[in-house]
Amino acid sequence: MNYAIIAAGEGSRLAQEGVQKPKPLVELNGTPMIGRLINIFTRCNAESISIIVNREMTEVKEYLDSVKLDIPLNIVVKSTPSSMHSFYELSRVMPKGKFCLTTVDTIFKEDDFARYIAAYEATDGCDGMMAVTPFIDDEKPLYVDVDDATMQVRGFHDAPFEGVRYISGGIYALGDKAIGVLESCMQQGIARMRNFQRALIADGLKIKAFPIDKIIDVDHAGDIATAEEFIRS
Repeated sequence: MNYAIIAAGEGSRLAQEGVQKPKPLVELNGTPMIGRLINIFTRCNAESISIIVNREMTEVKEYLDSVKLDIPLNIVVKSTPSSMHSFYELSRVMPKGKFCLTTVDTIFKEDDFARYIAAYEATDGCDGMMAVTPFIDDEKPLYVDVDDATMQVRGFHDAPFEGVRYISGGIYALGDKAIGVLESCMQQGIARMRNFQRALIADGLKIKAFPIDKIIDVDHAGDIATAEEFIRS
């Protein structure tokens, strides 16, 4: 499995709230968020890890330069206008085949993540598997329409709807077909990861959902302590 991390955001809200470190280097229980992800991925049989950081965060690039792995570590240094643009830049350096993408501030428990990856690797006949969660922590959640019998994703919605159980967890396990959809979105000027996810369904890709009880984001200074407690619990 190949892994990719979007760590190109400015982390402006954290900075405004007094957090001096760049978001990827914010420590959770003594480990930088980006380092925690790298550690989890390597323990989940990573064949490669690709990471994008923005040009302004020189400290993050320096940190990554110090990381020593036995697998390829592809680092892209580029400031982009959105996460989807960052994903596109990563797609140009990632090896072909199955991959898992997430943002640096998406916090989950390692055991949950390992089960998710194992389920994706063991599933045939689908083009991807999205981590979904019933826990709403995002300020603007993306609601996921899931067939409860098959766990097939039927659609993504900005507003809640009758019978909704899950929102997107911001963890995407996909394959080469999804890269084709991404490239088409870029050519059409479609932006935002949620619109890319809608395009996956519109283009007929078979996407499954994998429920994880709780996934949280670190967007504000107060989220740091919450994330630390969540990881410890």
